[in-house]
Amino acid sequence: MTAKPAGLWFGGDYNPEQWDEKTWAADGELMRRARVNTATVGVFAWSLLEPEEGRYEFGWLDEVLDRLHRGGVRVILATPTASPPPWFTLAHPDAMPVTSAGTRLWHGSRDTYCAAAPAYRRAARRIAGELARRYAGHPALALWHVHNEYGTVCWCDHAAAAFRCWLRDRYGTGRRGLAALNDAWGTAFWSQRYSDWEQVLPPRATQWLPNPSQLLDYRRFWSAELLAALREQRDEIRLHTPSVPVTTNFMLPDYQVLDAWAWGSEIDVVAVDHYLDSPGPEGHADIAFCGDRARSWGDGRPWLLMEQAASLIYAGDRNLAKEPGRMLRDSMGYLARGSDSVLFFQWRASPAGAEMLHAAMVPHAGPDSRVFREVAELGRVVERLGEVAGSTVAAEAAVVWDADSAWAMENQRFTPAGLSYVAESRSWHGALWRAGVVSDFVPADGNLPRYRLVLAPALCLVSDDGIAALREYVAGGGHLVMWFFGAMADSRHHARLGGTPGGLLDVFGIRVEEFCPLPDGTRVALSNGESGAVWSERLRADGAEVVAGYADGPLAGLPAITRNAFGGGVAWYVSTRLDGDAADRLTARVLAGAGVRPVVAGAPPGLEAVRRHGDGGRSWLFVLNHTGHPCPVAASGTELLTGRAVTGLLEVAPGAVAVVREDGAGRA
Repeated sequence: MTAKPAGLWFGGDYNPEQWDEKTWAADGELMRRARVNTATVGVFAWSLLEPEEGRYEFGWLDEVLDRLHRGGVRVILATPTASPPPWFTLAHPDAMPVTSAGTRLWHGSRDTYCAAAPAYRRAARRIAGELARRYAGHPALALWHVHNEYGTVCWCDHAAAAFRCWLRDRYGTGRRGLAALNDAWGTAFWSQRYSDWEQVLPPRATQWLPNPSQLLDYRRFWSAELLAALREQRDEIRLHTPSVPVTTNFMLPDYQVLDAWAWGSEIDVVAVDHYLDSPGPEGHADIAFCGDRARSWGDGRPWLLMEQAASLIYAGDRNLAKEPGRMLRDSMGYLARGSDSVLFFQWRASPAGAEMLHAAMVPHAGPDSRVFREVAELGRVVERLGEVAGSTVAAEAAVVWDADSAWAMENQRFTPAGLSYVAESRSWHGALWRAGVVSDFVPADGNLPRYRLVLAPALCLVSDDGIAALREYVAGGGHLVMWFFGAMADSRHHARLGGTPGGLLDVFGIRVEEFCPLPDGTRVALSNGESGAVWSERLRADGAEVVAGYADGPLAGLPAITRNAFGGGVAWYVSTRLDGDAADRLTARVLAGAGVRPVVAGAPPGLEAVRRHGDGGRSWLFVLNHTGHPCPVAASGTELLTGRAVTGLLEVAPGAVAVVREDGAGRA
């Protein structure tokens, strides 16, 4: 089951419960002006929908859905379970979240629940079921949105009991299961061996360093526990509306709580929230990073951009205004990479509350504002591009995305603070983006042969199945690049003995003997004139070609970057962090060796091009000019934003976008 798009979806979160009927009437007219065709309703409305346990007030929501339908607006109806009402907290204080330090949190914000608490799960199923029963068959209902941004973690006694159940399922019951658990967690270290299941607890705050294998299993468990909560609501909904697709929204860019591969297979369409955290070129690359992950988690199907910010960039300790025109260009970046929607949080800026200053399609200044005028123009553009809905994006390169490695890097305290899984993945995906190459993401044990080139940055933890898949991929002709401390540990977070990359020494033709992190702020020179930072490794080449060596310091004369032919393929290993131009030069060499071409040959830096493919051989070329000067690009067909014919060459103005429905001659 998939969301059936009638054109592209445009709109955002709509919270009429915050406004009076006069504003509702104004909203209808403004939505028509902006070409809004989609509204997400009910995300944080639990206290209004169920003001006391078991008593429901749906009249106001009936009116909202009816009014939206009359205005031609489809509804994404949310279950409001991310924000339980005060009566629930008072009745079930044990369902409030507890920190790893043992502090129980109080009501007064959102996400005030423990997902493992039975009372919360019952209440969540009940409200989801009541909503589905009430609105089954409503003509406005187009999609169910379960919960909002799953991810709240708890360490309470309910979580502990659920964790033990999950562990018994994973390792077995009784003494035999406990023995398997002790082995998996390496509990012989620091006298941690368990002799009874009741001794096993979540990894709460402790004296010094916690057990990394225990931490890893808790992250796996919590993703699974949240997924079980989603399944319960989804199944309640499907009892009453089996033909209406169901989704939930992943939070990006770097909120790494869920195993997205497992979640992507449980929902009908992947949806993401993405808030830019950089105003510069990194922000453009991060939109691609977001879009390529969302598309890949749904196995290449079109996905939905559920939330973005209309006018702000949330850059650390301050909010920065987007420059004029950026809202359109950013939105086209998501559409280019497979989104079938341009949705925002939220339609109208809240008059009060913790997110009063959050960006919105209708700002506090009202419709007579730059922001709303740009929203209305964007709505017209999205309407013109409706024909691309349902089309897909193809890639010849992929980046390995692995939740276990991300969690393992967070848990292991001996790697430098400057290293994070998301940052390393983002960096090397960005190198592909700068090279003009569209890439998918793939699990280490996934369908690797689909790609000519696979990058595996920061893949510190690899299961035995992953080792086998990587080996077979290279032997079968694939090109693989792995970075420092690659395949350091197995799926239990135990060190792979004998040197790294463990299980793949012959594939890479090297053996890493020692990790040599670099002092903060220092760099090490390489023999090819480049330099490395953050990390270095003492490795020896056992058959691999040395592409670059260390030129100074204690590793002078030893290999730093290697290339090895194995079977029909090639395996590269990079033992230090390359920044900027050095990363781009290596990427260009690797791409050329693998035969991976950019979407548009010869595109200048800062010109982004992506192609979507439809039925019957149709294709659309998206071009985004992130530079300050006009950029020409080879294209033939019809430019959809203007309707003009393009015959061989298209010039895109600075900061502008173009979408060309290609004729046969325009397809590379």
